[in-house]
Amino acid sequence: MRLLLISNSTNAGEEYLSYPMPQISEFLGSKKINILFIPYAGVTISYDEYVKKVNNRFLGIGHTVKSIHNFSDPLQAVQEAEVIVTGGGNTWQLLSCLQERNLLEAIRARVLSGVPYIGWSAGSNLACPTIRTTNDMPVVQPKGFSALNLVPFQINPHYLDANPDGHAGETREDRILEFLELNRDITVVGLREGTMFWMENKTIRLIGKRKARIFRYGKSPQELSSDDDFKFLLKQ
Repeated sequence: MRLLLISNSTNAGEEYLSYPMPQISEFLGSKKINILFIPYAGVTISYDEYVKKVNNRFLGIGHTVKSIHNFSDPLQAVQEAEVIVTGGGNTWQLLSCLQERNLLEAIRARVLSGVPYIGWSAGSNLACPTIRTTNDMPVVQPKGFSALNLVPFQINPHYLDANPDGHAGETREDRILEFLELNRDITVVGLREGTMFWMENKTIRLIGKRKARIFRYGKSPQELSSDDDFKFLLKQ
């Protein structure tokens, strides 16, 4: 199984998909392959606009992506894809669309069989057992929260440490600790912007200058860098 799970598509002040593109290019290799893009997390952008935006960036590394919404048979598109890419947006909408089209298990089966998977933001959260650690507002009501379950831990993309001045609400850490109080056997990774996980051959490594924050019930949060060993996450 090969996974590239990216926290966010774009760092502040950069072009779209600028910072992760070197890793995406390395992950895909130079040979042209059948890349299937899943745009269902897009809410304020049309699927046509979304795939055009993504394809323009992938063309720069010698690849073309085709969106699943342009296929008359989405299931067949999944079954024939050589790489599956899921973009960010609203995770609730993403999951709901996949459920409505009966694609969740098909995608999972393909990735478990060796088809590489790339996701950013909502696309990374989708790789987890559930989407319950997404930051997004539930603008739709999916038929349950179970996701692809490709990794045995939860990701919180775009993880932030501090609250804005004058804000009296809960921090991101507070919300994750609430989750752990009710889900004590699950590890949550706060994946900061500008970072990603590369998983391959039962190995996992963090890429990026920022550290990941590891949350486990009953333990103090742990800060780990790209120099640290993350294999414990795969032994949940």
